[in-house]
Amino acid sequence: MKVFFRAYILLLILLLPLMMEAQCAMCRTQVVNNVSHGETALAAGLNFGILYLFVTPYIAIGIVAYFWFKNAKVNDRKKSLASRITG
Repeated sequence: MKVFFRAYILLLILLLPLMMEAQCAMCRTQVVNNVSHGETALAAGLNFGILYLFVTPYIAIGIVAYFWFKNAKVNDRKKSLASRITG
């Protein structure tokens, strides 16, 4: 299991530069056109927007998972304490 996880992380790190430049064909054409005319602000803003939309759901899921596991840990402590008192 650890080998699979490490291989997955390595693959993710190797593919990260390719994912950073992910744009649709129409957006890419517009960016190339603007960059060829010396305007780079659109390209930077578009890439930042794509990354923002990509990362936001993972952050939200991470926050929910954190509070879920934290709550589960508290409930386990309460159950073990209750079993010590009653048992």
